[in-house]
Amino acid sequence: MIEVKNLSKAYGSHLAVNNISFEVNDGEILGFLGPNGAGKSTTMNILTGYISSTGGEALINGIDILKDPIKAKKQIGYLPEIPPLYLDMTVKEYLYFMFDLKKCSLPKISHIKDICSLVKINDVFDRIIKNLSKGYKQRVGLAQALIGNPPVLILDEPTVGLDPKQIIEIRNLIKRLGKNHTVILSSHILSEVQAVCDRVIIINKGVIAADDTAFNLSQSVSNDHRLVAAIDGPKEEVIKVISAIPGVETVNVGMQQEKGVFEYEIEAAYGKDIRKELNKRISARNWCFYSLRSNALTLEDIFLKITMGENVAISNAANSTKTDDSDKDGDLAANVNSAESNGADEPSLDASDIILDGEV
Repeated sequence: MIEVKNLSKAYGSHLAVNNISFEVNDGEILGFLGPNGAGKSTTMNILTGYISSTGGEALINGIDILKDPIKAKKQIGYLPEIPPLYLDMTVKEYLYFMFDLKKCSLPKISHIKDICSLVKINDVFDRIIKNLSKGYKQRVGLAQALIGNPPVLILDEPTVGLDPKQIIEIRNLIKRLGKNHTVILSSHILSEVQAVCDRVIIINKGVIAADDTAFNLSQSVSNDHRLVAAIDGPKEEVIKVISAIPGVETVNVGMQQEKGVFEYEIEAAYGKDIRKELNKRISARNWCFYSLRSNALTLEDIFLKITMGENVAISNAANSTKTDDSDKDGDLAANVNSAESNGADEPSLDASDIILDGEV
């Protein structure tokens, strides 16, 4: 379990991380997102003991990373964005070296073999690391993070440089690792975060701007103001009728489903539910609804709305800790600009197979 309590980090007069608090529970995969300069990397560096905080606490399974860094770091497997590789070593030499460096007490040969099977680097085990592709280097970096079977995994851009098949394999691996580990995953591939993570935290300008599941964030941000309606009626007249509904901001014609039936993408003012009035006006003209659905926001849409400028209210997840004392009613407001934005086979070895007799 990871606990962050009132964490702050100042560089001179610049407050990179401003009094943030959150928890990541055992068996949970957290997506940790933020634009460049938001404080995301600073927070992750504090959690891994790479830098110290200015204020607050970061606890790894109850151990303060600042007060007892060696004991806390034994709980962590860390893959930074640039893997910490010794390029002139072979994969075997490097992993054996990392095993000894971590003072791991598990059976060395079998433990390393299990990890190599898990991340699929058996075929390059005796090759020099500098001669490997970027994708294989990334896998070797992930392998070193798994040495000792740490209960907490912090993965920064774990699929950078991988091909689509490898990305799916690592994605499946992370899902399985999440069953027995606490995982923080940071990635700029937001569709990957949406597919893998149980929960998402978005940090912006040093504070937590959103903390919930991707689905709940989509519901909070969209509030049913983006609709897609398939209607059988004269196209120009349909557009005119929909556009006249109070609160409708834009109407765009989408694909034609069949003869005379078009999809109309409708965006209403934030917080404005136009569905009843839309149904009333379409029915009054004896036109037919073929479908009406909410155009759910993707994580990319949510990320842009939360980090780029218009006022959007986001509710925190029930298990998160409130981070803004000025937020009286428990809803955290993020300042956002309304910029128009507009199986591969899984690894054959299960993640639990690397749990062998002994302790780190």
